[in-house]
Amino acid sequence: MDTTIRAVSSDGFVKISAASIRGIAERARAIHDLSPVATAALGRALCAASILGDLLKEEKGSVTLRFNGGGPLGTVLAVSDSAGNPRGFVQNPYTDLPLRVDGKLDVGKAVGKDGLLTVSRDLGLREPYIGSTALMSGEIADDVARYFTESEQVGAACGLGVLVDRDRSVLAAGGFLVQLLPGATESLIEAIEKNIAALEGVTGVLRGNDDCERLVERVLDGMDPIVLSRSEIEYRCYCSRERVSEAVLSAGEKELLDMIQSGEPAHVSCQFCDREYTFETWELEKLMKNAEAM
Repeated sequence: MDTTIRAVSSDGFVKISAASIRGIAERARAIHDLSPVATAALGRALCAASILGDLLKEEKGSVTLRFNGGGPLGTVLAVSDSAGNPRGFVQNPYTDLPLRVDGKLDVGKAVGKDGLLTVSRDLGLREPYIGSTALMSGEIADDVARYFTESEQVGAACGLGVLVDRDRSVLAAGGFLVQLLPGATESLIEAIEKNIAALEGVTGVLRGNDDCERLVERVLDGMDPIVLSRSEIEYRCYCSRERVSEAVLSAGEKELLDMIQSGEPAHVSCQFCDREYTFETWELEKLMKNAEAM
């Protein structure tokens, strides 16, 4: 089962969240029929969203990460509820690129860096909190860390990874987010940087063992980390016929009228889970009448 963990160093100056999401990344790959580089990009984004969602204090809150870097993948979007259960999609899921010179998937080029990372937190208030920062590399992890440094004014380090097998299935996926609390010394920061540099990559730690506590122990090696919480997570979509009806209405009166005049049922798929909803002509007419009456 995929999991997320929150922990803190014994001195209280460093907190870390880590997640193992191999099942979630594989579920996203299967739903959207993703190419390897799209699997890696969306998997990283889903992991980051899961970690940030798990940090929310509001029970019904949610967080959305939107990467628009101008690369061939187009928009990469990931959403998580406050329990760390993510969902997401890639605008161009079949994007395929040559491997980098080091043999790794070129996520940075696929996402691009000519654009923004936008983070939206819905805390159940009238308006969501929205922050954004320019993309640094398109590699996802670097960009999330930069967002925290620039928009949240919090020193942070982030590591994310997705290992894709030759048959396109996911072998390992997960990541971590380290945040420095007031009072953290330079020597402590240097120790964390040294620990992260010594990692054989996130997927190197998780491959063959999905326990993300291993990531916590490696990143905070020598700091006696204390686990505060551990939760099971899954790829979870909240689509419903009612929500899809709202999406149909948002398409506009002209498009809705075109659907009705065609005389054929309208088939609408959820962008997160690809579940298909069918609306008969009489249902579309009812939607239009209800909208006009509002």
